[in-house]
Amino acid sequence: MDNPASSDLGSLPQWNLGDLYESPKAPGIDSDLAQAATDSKELAKRFQGKLSDLDGEELAEAVKAYEALQDVLGKVGSYAQLVYAGNMSDPENGRFYQTIQERITDISAETIFFTLEINRIEDKALEEKLKTPALAYYRPWFEAVRSFRPHQLSDEAERLLHDKSVVGRAAWNRLFDESIAAMRLPLDGKEMTVDQVLNLLTNRDGAKRRNLRGHHFGPIPYQAQFERFMIRPMARSGVQR
Repeated sequence: MDNPASSDLGSLPQWNLGDLYESPKAPGIDSDLAQAATDSKELAKRFQGKLSDLDGEELAEAVKAYEALQDVLGKVGSYAQLVYAGNMSDPENGRFYQTIQERITDISAETIFFTLEINRIEDKALEEKLKTPALAYYRPWFEAVRSFRPHQLSDEAERLLHDKSVVGRAAWNRLFDESIAAMRLPLDGKEMTVDQVLNLLTNRDGAKRRNLRGHHFGPIPYQAQFERFMIRPMARSGVQR
């Protein structure tokens, strides 16, 4: 993973993400996502609208299939997030992360029904199913999922929130992260990152701390980040300029 070393800190350690994928262009990423897309459709075809009617063994089989799908999506998503976190200032990393987020959102939309239907199973009926050893293994997961029952919305509302998540809160979070990472502040003839400046506030040298007090850093250029984060979400949401 490319991450230029800081001139002040020397050569910094870098994550070795090879256990996940060799690079953002690794063919395994596309093949895993393609298989996940197929598996999600198959899962929906087999189990949508049927979970409450399954016995313990059948529900355990469904949960195992759902778990396998989430493992693959989690692997790809984790890799993309770690690549992006390694150097948020690299636009290629940002594009890669955004693309993966969008593809995972589209794939997982097929299986939104799964946890919604799990939460509609009556407590007594679920307890009976959980007597099956294969399903009892997942009891902690069922408890975690069902803790959100009081807050669950209609299927339509949950699907809308899911579809818009990547162009809603997630996009604004990325805008903030990338803006802060790209920000450079002039101080004592040097261009410093926000973290470097904030670190000086706790420096043991009182003169350095006092030097920051009342320092005016001037206007901060945000235009590139704002344009990138406004135009793409608008296009995905179907908003015309």
